[in-house]
Amino acid sequence: MVTASDVKVGPEVFINFRGVELRKTFISHLHTRLRRDGINAFIDSDEAPGRELKNLFKRIEDSKIALAVLSSRYTESHWCLQELVKMMECSPKGEGCNNKLLVIPIFYKLKISTVAELDGDFGRNLWDLWRLPGRGRDRDNRIVKWNEALQDVLSRNALVLPETGYGLVLGIKQYLVLLLKFL
Repeated sequence: MVTASDVKVGPEVFINFRGVELRKTFISHLHTRLRRDGINAFIDSDEAPGRELKNLFKRIEDSKIALAVLSSRYTESHWCLQELVKMMECSPKGEGCNNKLLVIPIFYKLKISTVAELDGDFGRNLWDLWRLPGRGRDRDNRIVKWNEALQDVLSRNALVLPETGYGLVLGIKQYLVLLLKFL
């Protein structure tokens, strides 16, 4: 059993996901398992309520690995997409941060082709979010950045989870343990 002193200081793994859809299911199990095994995994609820998005950006910058858990409702969230843009900026292909963040996309009950083609609810939600009023001139720039980040996700090695199960959580945990040894 891992003790509190065994857990690493600072986030090792940042988990980006659509909360309303996954927080109490897959993400809860994954987050708990990682923490139980001494991996300092960070999700947004670990941050004090009411904090600004820049605080989550700092967590991303400080992490070694970022998991982008894409699901059918992912593109309903401006924050998810903004975090994804930041993750891609901090990755070796990006132009910001320390350029050392390993980004691992996880397609959770979502086909890769749905993201590639912006198909179904995934694509419709993205366009609906972009159409929301406000944000002035940044509106067009925002959709370009979101699209670039989604295209970047498609160019990376990904995990595809067509269904759930505790075995999948353990498999992901083992994969991350191995990666963290080399980072």
